Amino acid sequence: MGRIFEKRKHKMFARYAKMAKAFTRIGKEIAIAVRQGGPDPHYNPKLRQVIQNAKGLNMPKDRVDAAIKRATSKDMKDYEEITYEGYAPFGVAIMVECATDNSTRTVANIRMHFNREEGSLGTSGSVGFMFERRGLFKFSAEGKNIEDLELELIDFGLIEIWEEDGFIYLYCNFEDFGAMTKVLEDRSIEIINSELTRVPLTLTEVTEEQEHKIQVLIDRLEDDEDVQSVFHNMK
Repeated sequence: MGRIFEKRKHKMFARYAKMAKAFTRIGKEIAIAVRQGGPDPHYNPKLRQVIQNAKGLNMPKDRVDAAIKRATSKDMKDYEEITYEGYAPFGVAIMVECATDNSTRTVANIRMHFNREEGSLGTSGSVGFMFERRGLFKFSAEGKNIEDLELELIDFGLIEIWEEDGFIYLYCNFEDFGAMTKVLEDRSIEIINSELTRVPLTLTEVTEEQEHKIQVLIDRLEDDEDVQSVFHNMK
């Protein structure tokens, strides 16, 4: 009975830690969006997008409002968005998107994570060509016909659309992300999550043992306070 309780407690703490990390990431995205386009989501599409994502993560509204208020303060940290590229063990390419107020600290930490797990931090452009930037959207499939949506959205940069577990997901061209957001909003489609992502053009096959070793590096990177997203081409 004690072991079952400890296992449940461990899962609960892991869930809370993951949620806390997600809220921290959203907070940084809010700060960056407000600095770039102001605190009013009606006139700031990027902030509107981040608020939508916060809602999709069940982030309390008062925390979102507090983050927006903090972002307008003169004492608010000025975050810089930086992308690092490198290789995990066994030739798996990795891209790490960060938001930091201290790039010297961040690059030192990212290099340490790669080195400790037998990877290597590369230079700009060393693996970026292996990924394609796309917009990714998620919304409820209820009451929607995926074939009709495909026909409606093909002229607005749609690349791929599919349904999974009661939700519709779609990829669009990177440069059409803003236009796709507006098209979905104009059709009164409530976006649960939208983001700019990186899709690998080729995948690297690994064994189960190798996958575990690579995942340790990915987990270390994702746990870093300055890291927003991690992308890889592991199959």
